[in-house]
Amino acid sequence: MHVHILGICGTFMGGIAAIAKSAGFRVTGSDLNVYPPMSTQLEALGIDLVPGYGAEQLDLNPDMLVVGNALSRGAPVIEAMLDRGLPFTSGPAWLAQQALKGRHVLAVAGTHGKTTTSSMLAWILEHEGRAPGFLIGGVAANFAATARLGAGQPFVIEADEYDTAFFDKRAKFVHYGPRTAILNNLEYDHADIYPDLASIQRQFNQLLRVVPAAGRVIVNGDDENLAATLKLGSWTPLESFGRSAAAHWTARPLPDSAGRRFDVCVGGAVAGRVDWPLIGEHNVMNALAAIAAAHHVGVAPERAALALAAFRGVKRRMESRGAAFGVTVYDDFAHHPTAIATTLGGLRASVGNATRIHAVIELRSNTMKLGVHRELLGPALQQADLSWFLQPADLGWDLPGALAMLGDRVRPAPCVDELVEGLAADARPGDVVVVMSNGAFGGLHEKLLAALRAREV
Repeated sequence: MHVHILGICGTFMGGIAAIAKSAGFRVTGSDLNVYPPMSTQLEALGIDLVPGYGAEQLDLNPDMLVVGNALSRGAPVIEAMLDRGLPFTSGPAWLAQQALKGRHVLAVAGTHGKTTTSSMLAWILEHEGRAPGFLIGGVAANFAATARLGAGQPFVIEADEYDTAFFDKRAKFVHYGPRTAILNNLEYDHADIYPDLASIQRQFNQLLRVVPAAGRVIVNGDDENLAATLKLGSWTPLESFGRSAAAHWTARPLPDSAGRRFDVCVGGAVAGRVDWPLIGEHNVMNALAAIAAAHHVGVAPERAALALAAFRGVKRRMESRGAAFGVTVYDDFAHHPTAIATTLGGLRASVGNATRIHAVIELRSNTMKLGVHRELLGPALQQADLSWFLQPADLGWDLPGALAMLGDRVRPAPCVDELVEGLAADARPGDVVVVMSNGAFGGLHEKLLAALRAREV
């Protein structure tokens, strides 16, 4: 059977392509932009790509068109597909029918931490010989791929609340039918499709409606928005994780470890110890959620903790991109004020107060470009010594005004090259730079490292 995937270079749709290829389908696809990591992954799989969204690609005569949510009415290929009455489906619906049916699906949902928690959970199951399938919105270092079909019964999926397709405006995660669901946290995001927090909570409630009574919901017990969501209806046994002693799953960090070493406690009793290279309380919480979910499929907490000792992290989650002139440059996917604050808080706890931290921010997500969270940006950046921003002319809201509370610690620039020039000139040996964006940021990382190397001469 030949499937043709529209929007194939997105992380999710590219993952579907990898799974379809592994399952024996003939796979082709198209996209407007081709970029790593998906471009290299698709090339390695031998998947042919058609540039753009022209109607002529339908001459490939696929048996099924799988439509990504980047496509909308008006695209020539979409209009031709509808005119000709060709069979089509969405990515989540195809995945549910072709890869998830009959498997134990473990879905990881929430505003923050989905990719990292999914990667941890998949690795725990892999370490324990379960050969899980997975589809994750990033590249875990332990797997070096975003997706695989897997030979075992478990399937781990990053359960995104973004809408499914132009013809199905439900959240993607409603399609997956998980038996184990992690709810990491819940904040307002995706302002381009959701008008308010309540509309996102209703989508999360739809997810809860498809988790069977014999399943398990692993929920962040510290999150008030999730608590309110559960009151809309929940029909599945719950286990909570969090900071509160009342949570079923808790952590006891070892002194001065910055999250690198902690005991995992179940019902207040120590059940295992994690000793790993990751930092930050957010990663401790992600680990608790992953360990709790793995326990639901029979992995003992002490075994899960042992597996995490070998977890090597996820690309673009505090990933070191190199060092020059005594300055270390990290790449991080944070693009929401809460994620920015969490990343900086974990880094500060790790490096101490004597190290200067430069936060470099690209306001790239639809929510941030709309200025929805602008009043939260200043507080989120308190742990940074200097905050550098790319400030495009068409931003549409007052960035300096929103960051007034930071005083002279803000450095805006109109383009990437000026941002690099200013940052490279200001940086001192021993400083740490964290570049935070959900995009490529115009190659800023390598440009900055090159500029810093030039200062070594």
